[in-house]
Amino acid sequence: MSSPTAEPGSWLGMHIFYGANARPMVLECVRPLVDELTTLGLLDSYFYLNYWQEGPHVRLRLKPRTAADEPAVRAAAEAAVQRFLADRPALYEMNAGFRGELHEMLFRLEYPNGGPPELLAADGTAAMQPNNSFAYRPYEPEFGKYGGAPGVALAEWHFRHSSDLVIDLVATMNLHLRPVVLGIASQLMLVMAGTFLPGRDDLATFFDAYHQFWRHAFGGAGFVDNIDYDSMYERSAADLDRRFRPILTALEQGEPQRLPVFLRGWAEHAAQLRDRASALAGSGALTFAYPEGAEPVTVTDPHQALIRLLSPYLHMTNNRLYVTLRDEAYLAYLIGRALRETVPAR
Repeated sequence: MSSPTAEPGSWLGMHIFYGANARPMVLECVRPLVDELTTLGLLDSYFYLNYWQEGPHVRLRLKPRTAADEPAVRAAAEAAVQRFLADRPALYEMNAGFRGELHEMLFRLEYPNGGPPELLAADGTAAMQPNNSFAYRPYEPEFGKYGGAPGVALAEWHFRHSSDLVIDLVATMNLHLRPVVLGIASQLMLVMAGTFLPGRDDLATFFDAYHQFWRHAFGGAGFVDNIDYDSMYERSAADLDRRFRPILTALEQGEPQRLPVFLRGWAEHAAQLRDRASALAGSGALTFAYPEGAEPVTVTDPHQALIRLLSPYLHMTNNRLYVTLRDEAYLAYLIGRALRETVPAR
């Protein structure tokens, strides 16, 4: 048991480079590790995300309960990751074929004027780490995006819930099937957005803007181009109405218990997240500076703060679900159009 006066632990950033789908890793490695560290009283919090830089990898964030607990947390994490990589190594080369081309494309989009030297290989291309390896990297919170230190602390609390939810879904749902992933992702997006922005017009406007953001950010890069949104929507409109209408009705009537179990817990969490973010905004604690280089602005209107925070909250849960940028743009279009055409309030 740690002393009440013990120095708090600091976040550790472990990047696990793995040239395959990482769902087995979060279920068979991350979840047992977190459970073990929590049982031992060594862990204050955790979350994870997927990322592409230096090769596909899981960014595992672990926060020891105290500074004195850090060596034990490191040792347990390293042992767990090494066991997993030995038992279930990724068999695909990190830079083979399309994977390497995609990495170069993302690198150029991220660093249009050239990347920093530490991320470049000897030939000037984007460097990749060895497959089935791990390394510690500094954890750099996105203060500008989430509203400063109070907003980052709130985001980290949310990210743990999001990570737990996705690992639960990996364990219980057929997430290896793309239609299942997209169906679950669209419902999670609608539940959180509907909790943050209960007005249907506001919801539709938000999802229209969210769709346009992805199209603008990655248009011309091959991620969100050449999609026949109209035809895809027409084929799914009836099913969208069947799935979305009960969700919106339950949220609007304040009856989340009517939702399926995984959505019910998510709705309850979203309501807590909304209330905490609104309280921070109302107290003047959220100062945003995003995109990078933007002038800092303190947002005291809870509604405006929720709109700013909703996009990255949705995106990071989709990231954990392995929803691609292309699919995220597609889902935003479907939800926005459905809200206007098939599931308006009756």
